[in-house]
Amino acid sequence: MASLQDIRHRIKSVKSTKQITSAMNMVATSRLRHAKEAATENRPYAQKVSEVVHAVAKNAGTDFSHPLLEKHEDGKKLVFLITSDKGLAGAYSSNACKAAEALIEKANDTDFVIVGRKGVGHFKSRGHNVVKEFIGISEHPSSEDARDIALELIRLYKTGEYREIVMVYTKFVSAISCEPKSGALLPFAPLKAEDQDDLNVEYIYEPDAATVLGFMLPQYLFTVVYAALLQSAASELSSRMNAMSNATDNAEDLMDKLNLHYNKVRQAGITREITEIVGGAEALK
Repeated sequence: MASLQDIRHRIKSVKSTKQITSAMNMVATSRLRHAKEAATENRPYAQKVSEVVHAVAKNAGTDFSHPLLEKHEDGKKLVFLITSDKGLAGAYSSNACKAAEALIEKANDTDFVIVGRKGVGHFKSRGHNVVKEFIGISEHPSSEDARDIALELIRLYKTGEYREIVMVYTKFVSAISCEPKSGALLPFAPLKAEDQDDLNVEYIYEPDAATVLGFMLPQYLFTVVYAALLQSAASELSSRMNAMSNATDNAEDLMDKLNLHYNKVRQAGITREITEIVGGAEALK
């Protein structure tokens, strides 16, 4: 049976852990509000850019060519993955890594561009080739970070080494819910004929639709990457907030159990001492 001193040390350790998890919960909650606002405000802009680009692509003609439209028959698959730089965020990073692993068709056929230390460590430890890593931006992505990533993805695709680029990120649904998502980035694919019926807006192009589309494709990729970074940042913070809240609650429950156990051991010790005293007194009679 553990001694009273051992139990006191355990209670002190759990109390210290509770203070840490409680503080991290408050920090994540504070940061989540700003991240949620950024992701929510960016969503209509990203959707509108997508609509405009697909509408322009509809009118650019079949003869239009662009490096981001070219299909490379040979080459590897490149997965652009967004994870966290820090842990203590529940299953956020592991779920994103699992979604990325599901895209691997065969060994040595898939390379990675990864945001976040967790994703980099996960895939490097398993022998996968991480061609580019972006560290220190997962919680606070900026438009400049998104532009750097988009330019790197464009550069890699233009080399012809990769037949497609697929993005894996975590969509922010609510403060208690988020889900990994994946989708093709490059080559850019215009909507199918049956999906173009909603693109009824007529635009005036200067000088022509093909030129406008050539200018907008890199901007479209930058917008998609930035939106994914904002969604993932909000998801990371919400996951950390929930994980730390659960950890704090568990610490409180454990402290209650340890205090009850401490009192039982203490009471048992007092009862034993009283019994020994009474027994000694009876022996002296």
